[in-house]
Amino acid sequence: MNSSADVTETREAEAIEEAKKGSAEAFEYLYNKHKRRVYSLCLRMTGNTAEAEDLTQEAFIQLFRKIGSFRGESAFSTWLHRLAVNLVLMRLRKKTLLTTPMEEAPGQSPGDSRVKEYGAQDLNLVGTVDRVALDKAIQALPAGYRIIFHLHDVEGYEHKEIAGMIGCSVGNSKSQLHKARMKLRELLLAKAAPARGKEL
Repeated sequence: MNSSADVTETREAEAIEEAKKGSAEAFEYLYNKHKRRVYSLCLRMTGNTAEAEDLTQEAFIQLFRKIGSFRGESAFSTWLHRLAVNLVLMRLRKKTLLTTPMEEAPGQSPGDSRVKEYGAQDLNLVGTVDRVALDKAIQALPAGYRIIFHLHDVEGYEHKEIAGMIGCSVGNSKSQLHKARMKLRELLLAKAAPARGKEL
């Protein structure tokens, strides 16, 4: 007996093949299935609802044009996800939002050993900060910090992959992630302080 996940996977595989042949119905199925995740990704990376909507539409236009090149070497959702990430990065590059915060601070080396000390879960965020406060703090990060934090800590890309996507060194990606986490901690502590004051 097939599970609902198997049935969904088979339906998606069929829709991909039909969409490659130009089926509007199959393409609509793929759009409806993946639009929320793509929009959420675009919104988290840009911090702007109008831009996220625009980029989501652009991602599916690109999908329509490029679906013939999908070979099934990775999951379709992963392939579409990378397509969306690349679109967002291209848009941000055009707006030069990434250029300002990507430089190293004076006297700080990309291979700084302190970067490694701030590994995953350094912020102790799990279960301690409500989701809304965390999302607001992430959106308040400078664009360059937010992009790398999102790609690494939320989406799970390795520094080598991020460096390739953004066009920076691996050391620079690590350094920016470290700074993003420190800034996020600072924003969350500032948010928590007034709340604690009210309780007293």
